[in-house]
Amino acid sequence: MAEPLVNDYSPVLSWLPPSADWNDRFRLLGETAEEDTWRALVGLANSRLDSLATMRLDRRRGKLFPAAPSTGLSAKPLRLAVLSSSTADHLLASLRVGALRRNMWADVHVGDYGQYRREIMDPSSGLHQFKPTAVLFAFDAPHLLGGLNADAPDLDAIADDIAQLWDQVRAAFGCSVIQQSILGTYPSQFGSNEHRLPNSKSHLVRKLNLLLRERADAGGVDMLDLDPWVARDGMRAWYDPMLWLKAKQEVHHIAAPLYGDLVARLLAAQLGRSFKCLVLDLDNTLWGGVIGDDGLEGIVLGQGSPRGEAHIAFQQYAQSLTRRGIILAVCSKNDMANALEPFEKHPEMVLKRDDIACFVANWQDKAGNLRSIAQQLNIGTDALVFADDNPAEREIVRQNLPEVAVPELPEDPGLYAACVAEGGYFEGLRLTDEDLERARQYQDNLKRETLKASATDIEGYLRSLEMQMRWRPFDKVGLARIVQLINKTNQFNLTTRRITDEAAGALIGDPRALTLQIRLVDRFGDNGIIAIVTGKLDDAGDLTIDTWLMSCRVLGRQAEEATLNLIVAEARRMGARRLIGDYIPTAKNGMVKEHYPRLGFAPLGDNAEGGTRWELPLDGAEAKPTFITLTQE
Repeated sequence: MAEPLVNDYSPVLSWLPPSADWNDRFRLLGETAEEDTWRALVGLANSRLDSLATMRLDRRRGKLFPAAPSTGLSAKPLRLAVLSSSTADHLLASLRVGALRRNMWADVHVGDYGQYRREIMDPSSGLHQFKPTAVLFAFDAPHLLGGLNADAPDLDAIADDIAQLWDQVRAAFGCSVIQQSILGTYPSQFGSNEHRLPNSKSHLVRKLNLLLRERADAGGVDMLDLDPWVARDGMRAWYDPMLWLKAKQEVHHIAAPLYGDLVARLLAAQLGRSFKCLVLDLDNTLWGGVIGDDGLEGIVLGQGSPRGEAHIAFQQYAQSLTRRGIILAVCSKNDMANALEPFEKHPEMVLKRDDIACFVANWQDKAGNLRSIAQQLNIGTDALVFADDNPAEREIVRQNLPEVAVPELPEDPGLYAACVAEGGYFEGLRLTDEDLERARQYQDNLKRETLKASATDIEGYLRSLEMQMRWRPFDKVGLARIVQLINKTNQFNLTTRRITDEAAGALIGDPRALTLQIRLVDRFGDNGIIAIVTGKLDDAGDLTIDTWLMSCRVLGRQAEEATLNLIVAEARRMGARRLIGDYIPTAKNGMVKEHYPRLGFAPLGDNAEGGTRWELPLDGAEAKPTFITLTQE
């Protein structure tokens, strides 16, 4: 008798550390203040959890925080709706814990089995009562394609129908949308050349996924691509035919923790919460051996050695990240001269000094150096991923800087790149020209800071930069970058109001809408888009600023004053009589609390969102003195 299918492999969150004291820490939950308890929950979520531990943690989270905590979150509370054609209740705990792992609080709604269309169409449904901020569509292949012997379906019609569902929920809720790829659960009928069999269901699933990706790209929908994970783990780890037959449960419960993590990465990316910088240790991370002891000739690096080639592969992966906008930094316990030598002299080094935006090598503790790196790059420590081969150093950083992501690098350096990649720290949604230029922009910024440190007076420094602020209204060419910046900028952002592609596109050409995308260019190079401003003119002549955000990289260079000069000029052109500005406080934007009064706005009292409202009459408003030239592109 043939043996039944058995799951002999469980998808593991291998980039997270196992925790020997997890149960002890779990028992202590709730014995401290709210913010400390939340931080402890996040720490427990960032351990290598299986499905049982995930459910335990979710139950405790629900008891301790039935509603979002008042402080400590990295983003506003999420309301995620799962609209599925199969059973999805067993995924809810993992979805909530996945969000917790990214320091986000999430409430999750799952509709009645197979009733997603009714939920969308019925204004009295639970979905409409829930008012989701994000919707995840998860459809199974039999639901879309029929059984193994069903007639060949019209794949374009199926893809169009799904795309209409996306549009319907966005119109109803103004939410983001995630579409799960269709799991290829049909057995092969023709083997390796399955694509040559007419109407093969397994091949039709592949074709349908391609069509969905095309429509998602065109419609601004984000894909949850399960294919590479199924390829990594094997279909048996993700799908059990018996569970499907008994309970119409498609995603296996042992894969649920990974599934929840994959969804949470996308949700975090939509909120601008992906990490920005990979910080690299040197000895036994970028090369084998210790440069200070072994010397340039003694380190293991390059062709002819499996270990040396493994380190080369990791360097190649790190360098590839810079090409999509991730910043690289170095944090090493080393003498600076020794640390720099391989970058400057070793013929097999892939990474060069110019690839590293911030290079720190000294004998101080790495947690302190990571704080310094974040400060020099003008980003938060919660934007850092720290890759170090030393388990002791990793644990020290986790204890002292729990907001820094520290992947649990395996002993084999050949697996370093896969470990960092599988951690999903740098989850992306859309790639823009600005992303491709980001690493260079941070390098140029360090040159500016070097010049500033050597300048004898600030006015002389600013004048020497030869700054030009180039601006234009919103347009379709820059729309993807505009939406990306509005949805991810948290610190210098007066309101942190988010926007959809459709809402941003609707502002283009609106005669009552003020829209500004602003670049800053100086003698060191192009800083890229450094500010986004939107506003709306009413019949009374008030132009209310809905969004004003800026890159922290350009603060202290009169960019705020120059932007106000531009806003005033454009508001006057539109016929406005005064500017109205709101400040809505969040956990991240305290730095701009005094932005409007510092620029000369007068108080108007509190606004309805727990913040303050300010006004600037345009009659008699004088331009702020700056060393920046304004130019319309």
